Amino acid sequence: MDISIKVAFATTDMKHVNQHFGSAKSFAIYAVNPEQTEFIEAAQFGMQEQDGNEDKLAVKFDLLKDCAAVYCLAVGASAVKQLVGKGIQPVKVNDDSSIKVLLDDLRNELRSGPSSWLARAIKQQSGSDMGRFEEMANDDWQE
Repeated sequence: MDISIKVAFATTDMKHVNQHFGSAKSFAIYAVNPEQTEFIEAAQFGMQEQDGNEDKLAVKFDLLKDCAAVYCLAVGASAVKQLVGKGIQPVKVNDDSSIKVLLDDLRNELRSGPSSWLARAIKQQSGSDMGRFEEMANDDWQE
C-alpha cells in the first residue's frame, strides 16, 4: 500500500469494537488507504481491569505508536490526553460497531476529504510537518 494510515480497534472478536481502551484485551490493527485495507496484526493482552492503574497503559501506547487512531467504546480522560499527546486520535463508537463498516467509512472519508484529525494524521504520516517547529524556533518573535 502506498500512503496509508494505521488504525486500531479495541476488540475481543476481531469483528466488532466491544472494549474500553484501558481494559481492552486485544486490538486489531489495520493499514488503510482510499482503495484498500490491510490487516496488520492482532495484539493480545492479559486480563485488564478498569482500576485507574495507568502503568498498564504503557504497553498499549507503545503498540499504538504508529497508529493515527484507536477506536473503542470509551476511554478515560487521562488516557485521552496521553493518546492525543502521542498523535493518536481516540474515537469513541457505539457498542458492537462493525470493524468492517468503520474501515469502509474511513476509506470513504479518505477519498472524499478527510476530517481535521484525519488530515493531521495524513500530514504527520507523510512527514511534511517535520521541520515546522524548528523553523518556528528560528523565526524572530515579537510581541
